[in-house]
Amino acid sequence: MGKSRRTVPEELLLLALDPATGTTAQPQTLDLGLAGAQLVELSLAGRIVPEGDRIAVVLPRPTGDPTLDHALELLRRRGSPVRAAHWIGGPRLGLRQTYLAHLERCGMVTAVPGQVCGVLPTTRYQASDDCTNAAIKQRLDTAIRTGVPPDPRTAALAALAHSVGLGKHLYPGNEGRSSRSRLRDLIRYDPLGGMVAHAVMDVQNGLPNQQNRSAQAGTAPSGPGGRAGQRASAGRAGSGSGSGSGGSRVAASRVGVR
Repeated sequence: MGKSRRTVPEELLLLALDPATGTTAQPQTLDLGLAGAQLVELSLAGRIVPEGDRIAVVLPRPTGDPTLDHALELLRRRGSPVRAAHWIGGPRLGLRQTYLAHLERCGMVTAVPGQVCGVLPTTRYQASDDCTNAAIKQRLDTAIRTGVPPDPRTAALAALAHSVGLGKHLYPGNEGRSSRSRLRDLIRYDPLGGMVAHAVMDVQNGLPNQQNRSAQAGTAPSGPGGRAGQRASAGRAGSGSGSGSGGSRVAASRVGVR
């Protein structure tokens, strides 16, 4: 894969980068979105295909992108199609930092060391080319403003941005309410991006863990600890907003996102 085109994970991270603070918006959920964005990019590269709510590797040949190739190899080792939500919620920590380091190596961001309260070391990241970030945002703005169906890459990016709660970062305040709603609606223009985005929101609500417990329970009797109780618990877990702060905190504690 050549570097003439930015990948979906790279664009998602650049969208999340706050030029004023040098930090990323929605840090707890962004790792989940980046994992989902890897699936989208691997699909666009012809390496994987969706099978219902599962992902199957059809071409294990490396893409040339080390971060994507690592994800592709992990998927290949599974041996059989894996549920998108289980993959996104898996114990693969630190994707945000991995991609920040990747963008720095590629010259897309510059790391600026600093201190918090004059004591604790910290690192801020500045986009090396503001025009690049503006061009990514402009694609979303155009799709929102014109209503013209976007290309699959832009539609998937919009779906993932919505799924991790970047709407309020990109279109803040009451004046951005209609744009946030239209950003959410772009999810329908790319079936794979939509499926992955919904999987990201399911992980934030803890649904994969609920499904795992139901599968392990097997023939457990009905009641608070049986199937009926599990269905009620899963219903409660799915009742919250996928991008809300409460759902994000639950997701962070359950899947280990930092």
